[in-house]
Amino acid sequence: MFYSAICRLRIKVQHSKSVMKTLSYILTLLVFYSAFGQTKSAQDYGFKHFVFKYKMDSVDFLIKSKKGEENIPKPLFFFCQGSLPIPLIIHQGKNLYGTFPFNPDSLSIQYHLVIVGKPNVPLMADVKILKSNFTYVDNAGNPPKGYIERNLLSYYVPRNIAIVKYLQKQNWVSTKQLVVAGHSEGSTIATKMASELKTITHLIYSGGNPVGRILSIIQQNRAHEMDTDSTKYGEDTINYWTDIVANKTDMTTSQGDAYKTTYEFSEPMITYLEKLKIPVLVTYGTKDWSSPYNDLLRINLIRQNKNNFTFKAYIGTDHNFFPLTEDEKPNYNIFNWDKVASDWRNWLKRK
Repeated sequence: MFYSAICRLRIKVQHSKSVMKTLSYILTLLVFYSAFGQTKSAQDYGFKHFVFKYKMDSVDFLIKSKKGEENIPKPLFFFCQGSLPIPLIIHQGKNLYGTFPFNPDSLSIQYHLVIVGKPNVPLMADVKILKSNFTYVDNAGNPPKGYIERNLLSYYVPRNIAIVKYLQKQNWVSTKQLVVAGHSEGSTIATKMASELKTITHLIYSGGNPVGRILSIIQQNRAHEMDTDSTKYGEDTINYWTDIVANKTDMTTSQGDAYKTTYEFSEPMITYLEKLKIPVLVTYGTKDWSSPYNDLLRINLIRQNKNNFTFKAYIGTDHNFFPLTEDEKPNYNIFNWDKVASDWRNWLKRK
């Protein structure tokens, strides 16, 4: 049991460091100057804010529309963001950090964009109360208990579907099209939504691992410079996965994700993706740890003569589409997320 706890902690910290560092850079790059002296409400930043009752929870979600066209009927572009307990709106004085990893303005021409907050995490927060990676934690330095208990694929998917069904009853929402997109952890959520909700017309699967999260963790630890005959980071990850499978309903955690969370997000989405008949766009960086598994998905679909999939590989870029330098470090001076969003929009126009 002691070995299991140490292994679990080491792997979680190891796996999350690069993700957290990259996330901080993305949010910093997306900062823009606001005319407001102090944060007042989501509306001050151009969003519609909804509080949705799901079971016993109050769920915050935001709608981003083109200014002046908030009530014009348009289809939904439902974006499932990645991991970590991060508020949707982060501000620092007059500075506002991007809610989406991309500028949503171009997509808002055709769509009303939807993004849902993390459970038991404030909708808005001043950066000074957050950790350096913009995550929200309690006084003990841990994610809120309510977040940990709900940070599950089996929670996010039905919650999101309930929100979609509610929104599609509004007179400013067109039901002729429904786009669901997800990046990283969000790609898994988006895929399960598409497999369960038949009104979804298009899926954008971005930066995911179609064979499951644990394979990305193993891939990363196999490549770690400290993975030697004595340290065996890769082998420790396999042992960690063995523990997870044996305790797949375990929700206890002092840091990082619970076993149940990792187990659920390690379910292979390739099974669901291959069954989809709607148009699907798969985008990924070729230097991402999940890249070989997206190539595998691509090869399988070619073998099956599936023609409803489009793949866009961003050569030489990492998980968040930053190109790598000669020493294999992300070059944060080159921000590609807006290009990725533009490619999404162009694909939707063709489909």
